[in-house]
Amino acid sequence: MDRREFMKKAGAGLIAAGALPGPGPCPAGPAAPVAAKPLDGRRVLTFNSVIRVNQIEVTRTRNEGFDEADRHTPENVRALREAFAAGWPGAPMTWAFSWRALFDERENYRRIREIIPGFHEKYGDDVTFIPGAYFANAYNTRDEVNKDLHDGLARVSEIMGGGFRPKSVIAGFLAAANQKYLAEKEGIRVCQGNIWSQYAVDNQDGEGSISYPYYPSTEHFCKPAQGAGDFIDCVNLDGWTCDFLAARRQGQDWAASQRSRMGVGPIETIEWFGPEVGLAQIVQTTAAHFDTGFALNGWAWVTNCWEISLVPQIGHLEVLTRWAKRIRERWPSAECLTLGDFGSAYRAQYPNNENLRYRFVQRGTGVGGSEVPLEIRWFMCREFRLALLRSWRDKGPERVIDFTRYDLPAREPQDLTRSWSLMGRINQKRTRPQDEPVPFGSLAPDERALILKWFPELRT
Repeated sequence: MDRREFMKKAGAGLIAAGALPGPGPCPAGPAAPVAAKPLDGRRVLTFNSVIRVNQIEVTRTRNEGFDEADRHTPENVRALREAFAAGWPGAPMTWAFSWRALFDERENYRRIREIIPGFHEKYGDDVTFIPGAYFANAYNTRDEVNKDLHDGLARVSEIMGGGFRPKSVIAGFLAAANQKYLAEKEGIRVCQGNIWSQYAVDNQDGEGSISYPYYPSTEHFCKPAQGAGDFIDCVNLDGWTCDFLAARRQGQDWAASQRSRMGVGPIETIEWFGPEVGLAQIVQTTAAHFDTGFALNGWAWVTNCWEISLVPQIGHLEVLTRWAKRIRERWPSAECLTLGDFGSAYRAQYPNNENLRYRFVQRGTGVGGSEVPLEIRWFMCREFRLALLRSWRDKGPERVIDFTRYDLPAREPQDLTRSWSLMGRINQKRTRPQDEPVPFGSLAPDERALILKWFPELRT
């Protein structure tokens, strides 16, 4: 229950189960609660920001990186919120506080904690907690993460007041056991719990998942649940939408201007290529979902995070405004939802992974590692993910660059490590000899049969 709903319904009984802000195009103000409706026919943007003290808060008492207090000011928080609102009036977004940002008593953090509830009142923003500042499981046991989740969420509710309860959690990566805890003990069933394709970037790897929502397996957070026996009732969401061709890269190749996470994020686009080229890349990545992806899947989703620390670092908040305006102009029916409300809409249509089936096609944009002659096709379902790459200019044959099976056993690390990837038969990052691309026909008969069961169009 959020604060506005609590205040409205106080003394009038419980809010109907599953209520959420209206899923139509964002009006110039918070929408009234209605029952969740499915995603079919909808183009959805989710946008979030992170407020923290240190660059990477690995535990409650230990940090890596540097103190960012000078970047986290009320002025920068307001500037980001106003830039987004200028591009999409009334659109809600999601805010996440780190552990230290929830408790730091310096004036700037006290003032930030005072103004964020106003964004909830004005726009319908959701406010939540981020454990470990993206990489909680690389530095904490699962029990420690659960305690942080419990105490951090309670602190958010205290700050917001009025019976407020977050609708989702932002975590970067979050182990399966912790997502299970969120669902069963905290009653939160939406988690930004994987960063699709991340490998050799920052402090944790999590390559191997699918890029659109799924319910994770108890075996591994990157693996979709295969049935009731390993099912976690928590919608697992990607961190930000990437260019599928750039995502084949490992880490960040600064010399070649190639960044694996390039897509809609500001670091890999605006900071490196400037506002005009950066905006063009952001819009083209959006179009890969709102145009082609929408036609293939019947609905589409783009998600982005713009951390408050980036406001003075990158500047160019006008790019955020221009991007939001472009979305509304090019796709007038597009909607903006909080992460929690988007996850609720997903749950309304997909109660499990039985019908999980995604198709994507993207051609290179010519920016960074997104090469113009190349076209990539992704196929993702409950039992596997498959990527095919070809040169459309040369009309060359497609080759398999990724085939990761989810119908096989998987196991998360049990110690504290950065290595949380789920590597399959062939992986797009090409870190192993076995990852050399191969023709589709060279796959084993049982592998081809599994693929064709889900995507029969690949027979041709």
